[in-house]
Amino acid sequence: MTTLTDRPATALLVVDVQKGVVAGAHDRDCVVANIASLVDRARAEGTPVVWVQHSDDGLAIDSDEWQIVDELTPAAGEPIVRKNYGDSFEATELEEILAKDGIGRLVLTGAQTDACIRSTAHGAFTRGYDVTLVGDAHTTEDLSEYGAPAPGEVIAHTNLYWSFQTAPGRTAEVASAADVEFSPAT
Repeated sequence: MTTLTDRPATALLVVDVQKGVVAGAHDRDCVVANIASLVDRARAEGTPVVWVQHSDDGLAIDSDEWQIVDELTPAAGEPIVRKNYGDSFEATELEEILAKDGIGRLVLTGAQTDACIRSTAHGAFTRGYDVTLVGDAHTTEDLSEYGAPAPGEVIAHTNLYWSFQTAPGRTAEVASAADVEFSPAT
């Protein structure tokens, strides 16, 4: 149960699924399809969908690479949060958007597993949110030439350690896209 009082709602958070971010990502098409399925289900169930777009020196706002992938389209009225740091909460209006809608639980999807997804998951958890990481709806690029494990191993390790994350009054879990429930268990 979230430690954020009076915030029983859930939101689907779609982080950095931008053309330039996922162009060479591991299992890109499957991950994007899983996210699209979750977006459709969230909308059908009345669960808010919140989009995040990263920008920095290599990912300029309004460039083609900065755009959300063609397979995903934010609906009118769905918030789009612009960020410059890995943690989607840092120096953004994300917290205010979630608080306004009484959201205390996040279903987390997107890219990059070992950067913005990890940072956002931990950022949300330390701020009191329950966090469900969708194990087959996040991805990363291959950074093995820099000494990182292969992308599939990064994803598997992130899913493993997140499934054991604990803190007082909060829940962390990993679920497949097919098994995500937007309404928390009672």
